[in-house]
Amino acid sequence: MMVEMVSRPYERAFEKHALANPDVLCLSADLTSSCEIDRFRDTHPEQFLSLGMAEQNMMSFAGGLGLAGFRPFIHTFGVFLYRRPYDQLMASVAYPRRKVRLMGFLPGITTPGGMTHQAIEDISVMRSIPNMTVLETGDATEVESICEAADSIDGPVYCRVLRGSVPRLFDTPIQVGRMRELALGDDVLIVTSGITTEEALRARAALEGAGVSVRHLHLNTIKPFDAAAMLDHIGSVRHGVVTLENHVTEGGIGSLLAEIMADNGTGKRLVRLGLKDTYAHGGSRPYLMKHYGLDATALVAGVERVMGAALDIGEADLAAARIEAVHSTVKAEGL
Repeated sequence: MMVEMVSRPYERAFEKHALANPDVLCLSADLTSSCEIDRFRDTHPEQFLSLGMAEQNMMSFAGGLGLAGFRPFIHTFGVFLYRRPYDQLMASVAYPRRKVRLMGFLPGITTPGGMTHQAIEDISVMRSIPNMTVLETGDATEVESICEAADSIDGPVYCRVLRGSVPRLFDTPIQVGRMRELALGDDVLIVTSGITTEEALRARAALEGAGVSVRHLHLNTIKPFDAAAMLDHIGSVRHGVVTLENHVTEGGIGSLLAEIMADNGTGKRLVRLGLKDTYAHGGSRPYLMKHYGLDATALVAGVERVMGAALDIGEADLAAARIEAVHSTVKAEGL
């Protein structure tokens, strides 16, 4: 399967949105080029503010801008939006429901930067914060629509944003609160988000070739969440659910599904795939996904666990279903 690769989709999308909305301000914390807003800084300085390597101050400053009627878009790596400035995030942004848009780049293991730069527990943290909306991009189309989607929210929003060379998997923009139904089979439900959806598309082709009827959902809105719609999907499959996420298995979409299933007494099997109580070390994205069990091979094994059957799907079967240019020809991202 060949896909279009889009270079720096966020750069163009943010510029278009900001120019159409003069109340939008662009904030940076010394990672301007790394977050694809360097051209915006150079061409539209009247809407750009550099706060330096001082995220706690930037968070409080953004809360003040929100109070003054602006809609600040904060740009930095995801880890620097909640680990260091957590108190300011709670007190200056989340509690007063300021319209601050937190654009978090390098989610999970999309960076070789190791623990200090990998946001692996950000969904756990952010979805537990009252008033916070949580969105995640999974392809170029979602990156292109993330600014408009985030800016439609009456309150703070945290976004996991992909950068660099991003595949185009979808034709339609993000619709906040609405999951993408990518396949509607009746054996196993697979739920993915972000970069793991690419891997699920590979696995799905091999699984369907082995006679497994797959129901596949892609989540771009993690909070708020349509539990009723998800329960309908869970009830439509025979065996159970497999989640795959670029995140620890505690507090992310695996936990979200576990909560929904437990709260509603759903007696079906759930297998949660993701980082298992570990920090990830540095390395390329394909290596890290393979090493930590976030790839198509791990997903096939998860489906086998849910079904209680060996499917005899090997690496050659998954290679035949590879989405070309997504991981194979794109070098590991630097910082």
